[in-house]
Amino acid sequence: MSLLQKDTSFDQCIKCTVCTVYCPVAKANPEYPGPKQCGPDGERLRIKSPEFYDETLKLCTNCKRCETACPSGVKIGDMIAVARDEHAKMPLNIKTIRDFVLSHTDLMGSIATPFAPIVNTITSIKPVKKIMHKTIGVHDHKSLPKYSHGTFRRWYKQNCTSQALYPQQVHYFHGCFVNYNHPQLGKDFVKVMNAMSIGVQLLDKEKCCGVPLIANGFFDKAKKNAKLNVRNFEAAIEKYDSSIVSTSSTCSFTLREEYPHVLKVDNANVADKIEYVTRFLLKQFMNGNTPKMKPINKKIVYHTPCHLERTGGNLYTIELLKMIPGLEVVVLDSQCCGLAGTYGFKTENYDTSIAIGESLFKQIRQSNADFAITDCETCKWQIEENTQLETIHPITLLAMAIQ
Repeated sequence: MSLLQKDTSFDQCIKCTVCTVYCPVAKANPEYPGPKQCGPDGERLRIKSPEFYDETLKLCTNCKRCETACPSGVKIGDMIAVARDEHAKMPLNIKTIRDFVLSHTDLMGSIATPFAPIVNTITSIKPVKKIMHKTIGVHDHKSLPKYSHGTFRRWYKQNCTSQALYPQQVHYFHGCFVNYNHPQLGKDFVKVMNAMSIGVQLLDKEKCCGVPLIANGFFDKAKKNAKLNVRNFEAAIEKYDSSIVSTSSTCSFTLREEYPHVLKVDNANVADKIEYVTRFLLKQFMNGNTPKMKPINKKIVYHTPCHLERTGGNLYTIELLKMIPGLEVVVLDSQCCGLAGTYGFKTENYDTSIAIGESLFKQIRQSNADFAITDCETCKWQIEENTQLETIHPITLLAMAIQ
């Protein structure tokens, strides 16, 4: 289907309602009509007239669990996102400022990282959180992500000058989380790759993959980011014909799937080169390129992020974890954590977010595990905040095991 053609996959809907059964928002919030009504049913009406657009579409978290469950392959989540792009109106109120701040991660990261200790202290003070709750609508029970004092890209330029000497190369799409909030994950990625004689190259430029922009209605900015990223992917592949690897399950999903389907940005020349890191690594391991690892001797519980399950990529992560010596791996029941990027930070969504995640939190609290493991940065925030169990990325666990 051409990127400019209207998506008519709603005709494949057989009205079985399994999407609504699997929708975490529909279970937790009676105001949300569910993905069947908002997706294929609503699209039939919206084609007739934009007046049929319903503001309850904004309650969708874009978790894609409806698409994972759909037996007919209807892209329900994409359909809802595109409808919001075409029909939703950006309200002129103070919550729009909140949505701008939460979604423009490159801008806010660039401003905050030089002053990270001050910013982190201010945003964690209870009176400040109360003010944000009452004014811009960031719930005061939520802790905003902490910024790093210095970016991953700066560390890379100072410490990774010999990467081109390795016999094999990968391009690393680090994303906003690694660059501004958690450079250690990027350092762990470099350590793991180098232990396998693989050099790590950064793109000349990269922007936020676009997920928070899509979620908050800033579609024009998301499309600009997507076009810039695709151009830089093409340039990188021309230099080194190798994979573009991401340590974010959501970033890799967006770069491959949502660029053409939601943002209508053509990524056909690069999509097959984009991989989530555990898929890339498991293939390397199976082909004999396995780093030397020491036993970890820890119990971990693994939480599957929704976007990774949508692609089937959780299977690669689970198999990779099982290959770490001395590790007891417990795979949790597949459930949404409820945060869904910026969704759970908002006052109006907080109760729904916690209700969605409560069963998962209970599993983790009762597990007596040493760590929780997940591939998604926002799942990490939600789990740590609601279970007090340190939650780390599979790559960080691998880096711990490498001798």
